[in-house]
Amino acid sequence: MAALPLATAEACDANARMITSGELRALQPVFRMYGGRRLFAGPVVTVKVFEDNVLVRGILEEKGEGRVLVVDGGGSLRRALLGGNIAMLAQNNGWAGIVINGCVRDVDEINECDIGVRALGSHPMKSDKRGVGEKHAPVTVAGARICDGEWLYADADGILVSRTELSV
Repeated sequence: MAALPLATAEACDANARMITSGELRALQPVFRMYGGRRLFAGPVVTVKVFEDNVLVRGILEEKGEGRVLVVDGGGSLRRALLGGNIAMLAQNNGWAGIVINGCVRDVDEINECDIGVRALGSHPMKSDKRGVGEKHAPVTVAGARICDGEWLYADADGILVSRTELSV
């Protein structure tokens, strides 16, 4: 179920009506690029956590089927929610990408993975392991509300979220 690469700038130009209606939203430009994939897209799965990545790992242990995990980490810059081992797990399970409103670590390892990753930054401290959070709930990340099943498109220009899959 992997989406075709779609340039975000072209998608904005071709879908002005969807932008006006709110069906297509651009995330604020707060993310850094990690991972081996510069462009990625797919249906969204959401998780909301705070400095705890147990649920993040649990979701990425599932078959990704070209999906994109959006992690609302509360914008915390104090601990990493994704490291090299979990990024490799996500790659091996067929996830297209991960967008984290929080930090990553093991940047060199993540950059070797064939997966797209966007995060606020990197931090060497690992996360807590309490298993606290909420899966499949609407999240607000970088100024946009994002729900399970919506479509996310990311490239060097930015990140878009659409209620439906966009056509090229």
